Amino acid sequence: MMGMSSRSFGTTKDGTEVTEYTLTNANGTSCSFIDMGAAWVTMNVKDKNGVFADVVMGYDNPDAYFMNPTSCGECVGRNANRIAHAKFTLEGKEYQLGKNNNDNNLHSGPDKWFTHVFKGELQETAEGSSVRFTKFSKDGEQGFPGNLEFAVTYTLTEDDALKIEYEACADQTTIINPTNHAYFNLAGDGSGDVFGHVLCMNADRFTPTDEYSIPYGELWDVAGTPFDFREPKTIGRDIKADYEQLQFVGGYDHNMVLNDQDGTVRLAAVFTDPESGRTMQVFTDLPGMQLYTGNNIKNTCVGKNGADYQPWMGVCFETQYYPDAMNHQDTDWPQPIFKAGEKYHSVTIYKFGVVE
Repeated sequence: MMGMSSRSFGTTKDGTEVTEYTLTNANGTSCSFIDMGAAWVTMNVKDKNGVFADVVMGYDNPDAYFMNPTSCGECVGRNANRIAHAKFTLEGKEYQLGKNNNDNNLHSGPDKWFTHVFKGELQETAEGSSVRFTKFSKDGEQGFPGNLEFAVTYTLTEDDALKIEYEACADQTTIINPTNHAYFNLAGDGSGDVFGHVLCMNADRFTPTDEYSIPYGELWDVAGTPFDFREPKTIGRDIKADYEQLQFVGGYDHNMVLNDQDGTVRLAAVFTDPESGRTMQVFTDLPGMQLYTGNNIKNTCVGKNGADYQPWMGVCFETQYYPDAMNHQDTDWPQPIFKAGEKYHSVTIYKFGVVE
């Protein structure tokens, strides 16, 4: 049954009311989101036998999302991923941000959006049921310049795709680079590690990093490395290989340089759980995608239905501009820099199905 609804998700310890919005299509596929952090909370899809399971990691209560030690499902803004030494220069002016990842800024620093409550609104569209979250980010918030109007719209289509559409505009030149930090386990949330999941990616190169996950500023060919997913292989095949880039972070936590960077929405990855038969295709118009295998997942907060979250129990496909790109303005790296009044617009789609 198609539909959309909203209900109370509870109240945080400081009294903040949190609302959950649920979208359902005619196939019985459903997903839910909360206005705290505009976070993606559930995604219920069928396996090859028609059995539903929730395939994204998350929590059952708002206090856990207020802490959110692993950023489950959050809408990351204003800037996803890392900024070296937590600073950058725009139009000759240096901006200093908060440090929350060694000497660096990660996902915009200590004041992350997952503690912010967005304004939510349910909508019926030609593509399907939607929930649109909006937020005003004032000049200087998180250290970034410009008053920013931001919106993210989640749409559940009738062919079991979750479309995420980002829109933003500021009154000063600024950085705009949002993403979603959902962790996917197609065997079902809390079901164990994803080493047996199969991944194929449309990426010939990746951005290597130092031990603090700051890119060197180079693009390396994936050929002959554990980062070669151009042909399908299991996540677990090479994740513990004797390869420095993997050893730095205990698995994959790297930006993949996506092919066909012409600004159109194209296929970036195909993720499959052979046992359940569930598949997920990732489409995006962005140049990069962080492949993160949940190496640092913590069980600080109990997961949904009492799940005990441990490393490698989910994979993130965070579509983005390359990490620290604004500190590589002298290269040909695509830039997340938008001038006053210039509109940011981007689309990422996660399409679910089963193996034919």
